[in-house]
Amino acid sequence: MSAKLRVGILGGTGMVGQRFIALLADHPWFEVTAIAASPRSAGKTYGECVEGRWKLEVPCPEAVKGIVVKNVKDVEAVSAEVDFCFSAVDMSKDEIKAIEEEYAKTETPVVSNNSAHRWTPDVPMIIPEINPEHADVIAFQKKRLGTSRGFIAVKPNCSIQSYTPAFAAWREFEPYQAVVTTYQAISGAGKTFRDWPEMDANIIPYIGGEEEKSEREPLRVFGKLENGVIVPADNLLITSQCIRVPVLYGHTAAAFVNFKQKVDKETLIEKLRAFSGKPQELGLPSAPRPFIQYLEEDNRPQVRLDVNYERGFGVSIGRLRPDTLFDWKFVGLSHNTIRGAAGGGVLCAELLKAMGYIEAK
Repeated sequence: MSAKLRVGILGGTGMVGQRFIALLADHPWFEVTAIAASPRSAGKTYGECVEGRWKLEVPCPEAVKGIVVKNVKDVEAVSAEVDFCFSAVDMSKDEIKAIEEEYAKTETPVVSNNSAHRWTPDVPMIIPEINPEHADVIAFQKKRLGTSRGFIAVKPNCSIQSYTPAFAAWREFEPYQAVVTTYQAISGAGKTFRDWPEMDANIIPYIGGEEEKSEREPLRVFGKLENGVIVPADNLLITSQCIRVPVLYGHTAAAFVNFKQKVDKETLIEKLRAFSGKPQELGLPSAPRPFIQYLEEDNRPQVRLDVNYERGFGVSIGRLRPDTLFDWKFVGLSHNTIRGAAGGGVLCAELLKAMGYIEAK
């Protein structure tokens, strides 16, 4: 293996930025060489910035504590030190769109956790096991941006990771209607119980913007590249409710689905367990093996027992059974800050490197 690619973390002091830092601590392909954040953090060491603010259950890696944090708006200075960036900035949607394009135009690829570019038609929104072919749209994006190596790729919302992989595993049976309720951890809002004591023993039946994302983003993941843009699928209708629950990590989904083709339970389970994609085929460092586990017990998946399946990169499905109104129903679980956020971004970057889209400058 040649020298590791140099990585910048945009928005490195927030919870998702911290998760990127933790996941990359011993990564075989990538090394964090630059961290950027808001002007109030710029000029301090990363260790100083996160002292008393480190939110994760694992310690802050020693190797990054001495890195001097840059102003995320100093695009040229940050780009000069990296081969590509992960983006987890906390700005308005318009500001995020603009600054991610600024970085891309310095010939620095950006793999973003943010939602700002998820509906930009020539920006791929990738779940690596499901739609790696969407990376083909990058060539059209580069023409628009006027770049030779710079581009933006995004990962979908964390809430869809616990059920969309199941729909992908079952696509040959043509799912066409689904009802999904997600029970979402507080870390999805960048919070811990220390930050958000109101969530202790509480449920809030509203998360701004989540229901629209849960209903629409799977359709873009299942879409096709046509005339230089990704066109969302139109053969699946999803309705959703999203509820914040007093759990630190792990988004659980209760899903109901109708299929055009009749299929039995054993076949559906077999398809889940056999489902894999490019990350497994290519042996990517973060690829879960297998991607989906199916749990037979009536009381699984559970956050405490299953959220860290395959280091948090895998998806757990259980309680598949017939329904009185729909064909089938099931429960899914995914780790929202690993598979759903930073880890999904890392796996996406690994895929893009393996496909030749991310290289050393």
